[in-house]
Amino acid sequence: MSSQIVINSNPREIRVALMENNQLVELFIEHKAKKGIVGNVYKGVVTKILPGMQVAFVNIGLEKAGFLYVGDIDIIDLLDYEGDEDENDRISPKGDSQEIVRGSRDGDRGIPIQDLLHEGQEIMVQVAKNPLGTKGARITTFITLPGRYMVYMPTVNQVSVSRRIEDEDERERLKTIVAEIGRPQEGYIVRTAGQGRNVQDFEPDIQFLHRLWDMLGTRFEDSSAPALLYEDLNLIARSIRDIFTENVDRLVIDSKTDYEKCIEFCSTYLPHIVDKIELHKEAVPIFDHYGIEVEINRALGRKIWLKSGGFITIDQTEALTAVDVNTGKFVGHTDPEETILKTNLEAVKEIVYQLRLRNIGGIIIVDFIDMSKEESKEIVWNSLQQELKNDRSRTNILKISDLGLVEMTRKRVRGSLSQILSDPCPYCEGKGHIKSPATVCYEIIRALQRIAVNNINNKSIAVEVHPAVYDLLFEEESGYLEELEKMYHLEFHIKINPKLHQEQYNITP
Repeated sequence: MSSQIVINSNPREIRVALMENNQLVELFIEHKAKKGIVGNVYKGVVTKILPGMQVAFVNIGLEKAGFLYVGDIDIIDLLDYEGDEDENDRISPKGDSQEIVRGSRDGDRGIPIQDLLHEGQEIMVQVAKNPLGTKGARITTFITLPGRYMVYMPTVNQVSVSRRIEDEDERERLKTIVAEIGRPQEGYIVRTAGQGRNVQDFEPDIQFLHRLWDMLGTRFEDSSAPALLYEDLNLIARSIRDIFTENVDRLVIDSKTDYEKCIEFCSTYLPHIVDKIELHKEAVPIFDHYGIEVEINRALGRKIWLKSGGFITIDQTEALTAVDVNTGKFVGHTDPEETILKTNLEAVKEIVYQLRLRNIGGIIIVDFIDMSKEESKEIVWNSLQQELKNDRSRTNILKISDLGLVEMTRKRVRGSLSQILSDPCPYCEGKGHIKSPATVCYEIIRALQRIAVNNINNKSIAVEVHPAVYDLLFEEESGYLEELEKMYHLEFHIKINPKLHQEQYNITP
């Protein structure tokens, strides 16, 4: 599979596009004024403990305190505790979904959080998830420091290999190499990029990560909490480190300054890819040149048409994302089951593509078109599994239910594309709907009736409304308003106020 990385960098933002076979598949955006903090390491102070929730809040110097689950606490580091440890998997804070880190908030080992932490305690933590909405950053005491070929976990005694490396002999070879050059009683994960590498490739990585950890220890002792101990690389350097794999043929960037920084960075750490870095010299903006801008705008739409004439709709809520598959214009030729199967299979590819491109995470419900044959359901489910193998984020899918629904989860570390590029509509406040002029019109009439019944002194009432509501009041309800005026001996003065929200109106004597 031919891949390339295209980078648009300017003083305001950095945009990194990963393209496979000339199609945009992943997009990363970093606004320089709102840089993400995932991977940063802080010295924090525990400010509050909630035993009922098994959560602690930690001041790390940000606007909102970070929240720390009991399962994200390294008990060996914080408590002299002897006992059996759960060997559960936890996603790396760097979001490399196929790489394993011991420990899980699901496996809290039965120790109450109030026995591990106390208010005022100073601890070293790492950001696992950026603040989202009203929530502060999710943090962990399991520190993970990513390099090019491995992730270093100084607080964990385990050597693991990326799940994407499936050959058992290769996995054992890599484990042996890392165990020999690594520090005892500490943890390492061999990343997918480490496949086929030898000890000479791993040594510079491991030496750099060891020096970094020793520096963090020194800074922790010398700093006053809250304090930033380590800031992760910027988006360009992270992209080179994390997604510039063997499958990537080249990296193209449009900023001469950042191009020179890339060359300097790679000359020091990754000399074998220096020749693959190019400066975009065309007059046409780089994202327009590669057709990326069009794909970004398409990724913000709710409805996505399939080539066959069917379509899918994507609706994101705070709790989950619902994906609906429809046959649309596609009616097939003979067998309805064959038509439905073909539409569902085509939808599978588009759904996985959109999940990656939009970076949709959390709980996802896919409503496929109902299939009567179990064989058809199995084909669609297997196809979904196969397509998800190309997704770097960790996913978990359940079998298709009798209602044709697939429940799945996708690892979420950063906000989705729509959250990054869009704000909730101030008009509908994110609902996606507003009250119709007719509904507002009837609300006004009911309000006028209540006022008329209780009115004693005032003979004149002013009503300010949106233009659309004004038109409806005079087109369809003027007769009823006249009846009210005669019945209660009142006079209504309806005025247009175009600055009002369509749902708003003002009634004053």
